[in-house]
Amino acid sequence: MAAFAPNPAVLIAGRAVLAVGAAMMMPATLSLIRLIFTDERERAFAIGVWAAVASGGAAFGPLIGGALLEVFWWGSVFLVNIPIVLLALWMARRFIPDEPGDPNTPWDPLASVLIMIGLIGAVLAVKEFGKPAPSYEAAAISAAVGAGFLWLFARRQSRSVAPMIDFSLFRNPRFAAGVLAAVSAAAALIGGQLVLTQRLQLVQEFTPLQAGLATLPLSLASFVAGPLAGLAMSRVGGGVVMGFGLLASAAGLIGYVWAWEGASLAALAALAVLGVGVGATMTGASASIMLNAPAERAGMAASVEEVSYELGGGLGVAIFGSLMSAIYTSRLSGSTEFMALGAPEAAREGVDEALRAAESMTAGTGERLAALARTAFEGAFVWVMLSAALLLLATALAVAWTSRRRRLVATA
Repeated sequence: MAAFAPNPAVLIAGRAVLAVGAAMMMPATLSLIRLIFTDERERAFAIGVWAAVASGGAAFGPLIGGALLEVFWWGSVFLVNIPIVLLALWMARRFIPDEPGDPNTPWDPLASVLIMIGLIGAVLAVKEFGKPAPSYEAAAISAAVGAGFLWLFARRQSRSVAPMIDFSLFRNPRFAAGVLAAVSAAAALIGGQLVLTQRLQLVQEFTPLQAGLATLPLSLASFVAGPLAGLAMSRVGGGVVMGFGLLASAAGLIGYVWAWEGASLAALAALAVLGVGVGATMTGASASIMLNAPAERAGMAASVEEVSYELGGGLGVAIFGSLMSAIYTSRLSGSTEFMALGAPEAAREGVDEALRAAESMTAGTGERLAALARTAFEGAFVWVMLSAALLLLATALAVAWTSRRRRLVATA
């Protein structure tokens, strides 16, 4: 559906169906690991492998997509997944034991609608605030609707005998720390990748394949770090692994800003450090969530884990994308030279629009507009990457405080 979509509306609808499938599949994979592996050390290693595949797969996406776009049309990035799905279906049937679920556990469709509307309202509010000319009325309404529906969802869950989310799980500091780390890491990673990919292709003029190759160290390092972090957890604990991962991720983002050039050795090394941090954080967060929930709540805990990453990714795109747009627009609008060029209003909205406008202008004027837009984008890029690093550092401090508080409580 997505590959052969005749217009953006059908493409978005196809992506929505993909999201439904992912939302069903990913929690099932993690809850299976929780139930099948009874030895704690093996379970932690298995979660590390799971995190490596998840983070490595997400990071390898731009590389594979870039290679496909060099040869085939854009729909190929969707069709390439079909053989993988068919293989996974056969392997699931062949190797995964058939564990019956609990037929007495009901599904609450109203609660699903409440939280969906709540999250959409919250994200729309963030996006509206980040527009060049935001409608504060629309943003306030979206925020109010989002907060109201999220409150209704929480109220309904607290009164349900079979809640979709048992909020009592969050009383466990390790569980709560895992959720916080998952949300923050996903927000920083997805938000950072969003602006990084734009910078490589629009500012440094890399092809999609070259951009994918430039981010390859992140993928490889994350793929290796996941299982190693799983092995380390049995010795040092999930809190230490999460803290190390968050600090390494922040160091990687700061190092990339310092390195500046997209494909220099320093930049590639910084991305490798970021990949190690992402792999360790995902493993530590996933294990902290799954291992600190009772076995009968494995499906619920896995769903919370998956929602944490998806929510973090969505917030990362909304917050850091809005921050990027706001800073870019501010820097460009404050330039007297830009005003003198007589560029169309759309050039203020994004560097891609500015470069498109530059192509229709005279040679000298167009080149100057493109240079101004790229300079404004570079400034915004630095602030976004540093903001993402700051978020990770703050989360590392919160995880450390939670771990220390738990030790003090245990000692008392």
